[in-house]
Amino acid sequence: MRTMEAYLDNSATTPCDQSVCDIMVKVMMEDYGNPSSLHLKGVQAEKYIKEAKEKIAKTLKVTDKEIVFTSGGTESNNFAIIGSAMANRRAGKHLITTAIEHASVAAPVKFLEEQGFEVTYLSVDREGRISLDELEASVREDTILVSLMQVNNEIGAVEPIEEAAALIKRKNPKTLLHIDAIQSYGKMRLYPKKLQVDMLSVSGHKLHGPKGIGFLYIKDKTKIKPILFGGGQQKGQRSGTENVPAIAGLGVACEEICRDIERNREKLYEVKQAFLQGLERLEGVHVNGRTGEDSAPHIVSVSFEEIAKSEALLHALEERGIYVSAGSACSSNKPAVSATLKAIGIPREWQMATLRFSFSVHTTVEEVDYAVTVLEELLPFLRKYKAH
Repeated sequence: MRTMEAYLDNSATTPCDQSVCDIMVKVMMEDYGNPSSLHLKGVQAEKYIKEAKEKIAKTLKVTDKEIVFTSGGTESNNFAIIGSAMANRRAGKHLITTAIEHASVAAPVKFLEEQGFEVTYLSVDREGRISLDELEASVREDTILVSLMQVNNEIGAVEPIEEAAALIKRKNPKTLLHIDAIQSYGKMRLYPKKLQVDMLSVSGHKLHGPKGIGFLYIKDKTKIKPILFGGGQQKGQRSGTENVPAIAGLGVACEEICRDIERNREKLYEVKQAFLQGLERLEGVHVNGRTGEDSAPHIVSVSFEEIAKSEALLHALEERGIYVSAGSACSSNKPAVSATLKAIGIPREWQMATLRFSFSVHTTVEEVDYAVTVLEELLPFLRKYKAH
């Protein structure tokens, strides 16, 4: 009989905060006007958009005109990469990214390769971090864009963004820097102007906001072409009637997640360390990447020896009320080998038996202790099953 439930898949998605739900319901039921309409209902809707932009801009210490709302992290990454590459291709057609990017970066980069752009893929070490020397050697006169993930969504590796930005701008001041901050925003203080970041992507449902909404920070005067055309909303940068309920909810979620980042980080690290300490008593278990405070506070990647497939363990945990991922949420339903695990040199048999456990500020030590206890019970059975 199930004794408790532990949702440990917060890097895939998070539950909405009540305050987010409340403002979304109000917009949908009462202030439901089209923000492009000239009457009072439209003006009220437009006000929600303006307020959300101001709230988000404040968390980044940027201006509200530098925030563009999108349908989420995938669109933000596509807009940043394709839009900036197309706008700056006369200056060059060389791009730089890494071997461990999320599909929403890797796929548009691949698309640009097919359009004639040249791409340099940076390698990573066994902890998932890029080499600054390799990055510096890769930046050229015709390099128009570097796109880096700040926190890897599978193993929680934290890239040296500040140092990377400094050397990029020193070697070629015209090179744009895009940061996929989907797993880092709300977990650490991010100030794009201080970091010398030109574009920054964020997704709402990773920070207790709604699904289907995100934003892209675009530094003022950055050359970028829209990838959606139509009615010219958001000053022509992203056409389409704005998703006002979700935008309002996103504004509240961003404000709340950034209100007390330091205390939240401490709580996340406390939960993470409790989980890691519990794993130490299990045999044949390997944690991938760094585990200290130089790693993401909310992600732990674990490979299990002598387990045939991660899905078997995932579903066995699910039956006990524990919810985790077999890698990235956007690819965990596909039988492909993780590019990240491959890049950091994880043995192939471990790659096929790796789970990601990810936490939120609502995760408790009791939940991760429960997960370890269940793993302790399940692993011998599943290994015995594989042996037969």
